[in-house]
Amino acid sequence: MLNALLHNLIHLLVLLGLPPLLAGIIGKTKATVAGRSGPPYFQLYRDLARLLQKGSVFSRTTTWVFRAGPVVSLAATLAAALLIPLGSHDPLIGFAGDAVVFIYLLALGRFFTTSAALDTGSPFEGMGAAREVTFAALAEPAFFFGLLILARLTGSFDLNGMLGPKLSAAWLAASGPLVLVLASWFVVLLVENSRVPFDDPKTHLELTMVHEVMVLDHSGPSLALILYGASLKLLVFSTMVVRIAFPADTGNPWLDWAALIAGTLAVAVVVGLTESLMARLRLLNVPKLLVSACLVSGFGIVLLAR
Repeated sequence: MLNALLHNLIHLLVLLGLPPLLAGIIGKTKATVAGRSGPPYFQLYRDLARLLQKGSVFSRTTTWVFRAGPVVSLAATLAAALLIPLGSHDPLIGFAGDAVVFIYLLALGRFFTTSAALDTGSPFEGMGAAREVTFAALAEPAFFFGLLILARLTGSFDLNGMLGPKLSAAWLAASGPLVLVLASWFVVLLVENSRVPFDDPKTHLELTMVHEVMVLDHSGPSLALILYGASLKLLVFSTMVVRIAFPADTGNPWLDWAALIAGTLAVAVVVGLTESLMARLRLLNVPKLLVSACLVSGFGIVLLAR
């Protein structure tokens, strides 16, 4: 009983404490490739602490939707994160068919983020919201196809089974479809987290911004919730990629925790390298890449149907 409680505590600590570090690793990787020192690894922790100490400014044109947006978005992302298994430990919440709930929780967070942007009445934020939902509509089929492949290979309809040790045997029997899922989900990771080549989180030109333009009017604690929620979402998708790539259970729970954390940090480095080596795509080319990701996952289903 104590062992289970200890692992639940570690699960929560990793889930809640690790996300801001991923953003720091991405920034540090990009700075290293560019030959700069860059911000420290723990910069986002400092930013969050500073924002939480400030006040918030709300326009008189906004309603409760604007204030609820960051709160509901973070709550939905956190609920989705609780469904993901970490290390060799079962998720804190799990049930049959929770993969579908996971997707809809992320969609709920996106809905309130875009609704808060539209609530400001700003044409720029409305433009960013339109782009956000367009990209999501093209990325979600690729994610769904990947879940179908995992369900077929593992015979499970919950995330704990899909991302569990059964994948080790699946790699031996059907490595091709799993490689395609990895490639497709890495593209989904980039677009869902507004990273290059789909978006540039550091841009300040409103006509080219997607996610950042939607949160321009948020400040103080509200902006802190948004930044933390974005880093938590990055952790969720990074963890899923790691669980597919390294599904083996070593038998040592502490080693499994270390492997998961190291793999997640490695994904952050890969994201940083991707942003350093690639330019942002033209807006008209973004749907082509997302459709390609859907086709890649679709080919995985075709391979399983042979």
